[in-house]
This record gives sequence, C-alpha cells and structure tokens, in this order.
Amino acid sequence: MSRSHALSRRRWFGLTGATLAAVALSTTTLTAPAYATPPNIPSKATAQSELNALTVAAEGSMTGYSRDLFPHWITISGTCNTREQVLKRDGTNVVVGSDCYPDSGSWYSPYDGITEHAASDIDIDHVVPLAEAWRSGASSWTTSKRQDFANDMAYPQLIAVTDNVNQSKGDQDPSTWKPPVSSYHCTYSKMWIRSKYHWGLKLQSSEKSALQSMLNTCSS
Repeated sequence: MSRSHALSRRRWFGLTGATLAAVALSTTTLTAPAYATPPNIPSKATAQSELNALTVAAEGSMTGYSRDLFPHWITISGTCNTREQVLKRDGTNVVVGSDCYPDSGSWYSPYDGITEHAASDIDIDHVVPLAEAWRSGASSWTTSKRQDFANDMAYPQLIAVTDNVNQSKGDQDPSTWKPPVSSYHCTYSKMWIRSKYHWGLKLQSSEKSALQSMLNTCSS
C-alpha cells in the first residue's frame, strides 16, 4: 500500500469516526428519557376553558397556615404511603422492599432534566404547593379535604422531581417560578390549571397571565 493511499484511508476512518460520534451525540441529545406523567392532564383546549373559568382574586393570608393541616403522607395500599406510590409510578425499573421503600430504580425529573438513581434524592412535588393552596382558598377547607388534596393521585397534583428543584420552587406560583426546562412549561401549566380547577381554588391576576403564556406554548 502506498504512503498516500494509507494516509487517505486514515483520513477516511478519522472522518467516519467523527461523523459517527456526531450522530451518536445528536441521537443522545434528541432522545429524552422516558418518565411517567401524572393522570388527568388536560388538553390545551380543555385547560384553556378551565383557566378561563377560574376565579381571579387577591391572594389570601398565610395566617394560621401549617403543613400539619394538610396531613401527608397517608397509607394508600398495604404498607405503601403516597410518597412511595408516586415513586413507583414515576420511576423506571423501581424495585421495592417489603416496607414499600424503593431499593433501586431511576427517576427522570422533567422540571430540570436530571435523572437520579437514589430515592433519597427525589421529592414528591405538590404541583400547587400546600401554602399556595392555603392562600387560594384551602384555609376554609376541613382538615379531611386538605388531606385529600395533599395526597391526590387521581389528578396531576403530585410528581416525582429532584429535591433541589423542588426546594428552589418552594411555595411559588408560576408568576415567580417556572420549571428550568422550558419545554416542560406547557405540561406544567396544564397540570397547575387542572389541579386548581378540580379543587376549586382561586388564582391571582399575575398567576393567570403567567399560566396563559405557558399554555400558549402548547401545540395540543
């Protein structure tokens, strides 16, 4: 083989390797991890109707608020409480012990795009935070109703996310906090709207404007 031919072959293989690496990187970037979604997330059209139907009012007081007035987590089935049930629902390849606590699995957090492999690094986010619910009408509820709200797995009120992103959110509404992953804003707004609508909670004008902007990013 001539020197020039060998050099040409090396260049061809180098180019092919670079091309394949680029293709692999592109595939990795474009393929989002699979993650579970909470139930009863409405379509864009339904969410819009529900948003239009919500009562706009000034935010209520935090007077008297305590997380203890929203009892959670409660036993859902057997030894499993609400947190453990959501961890099983939202995780991938989750294996639990006799106490229902996950021994292994992985959790993709759609708020920040991070995958964790330890349940201890995952929080169960109340999509509409408990304190926000209190300020939006839950202060007048019975403790029993607040318990139902805090453990609601029938509607999109609970979701497994990283503890860091959940702590950064705190009790803020969408006018001051949105998921860092902007492509999730559509789904987040639909979940927030559905939860407030189902539970008959009010919202502020600034909150409604933020939700409308987020909902406008939805294709369906």
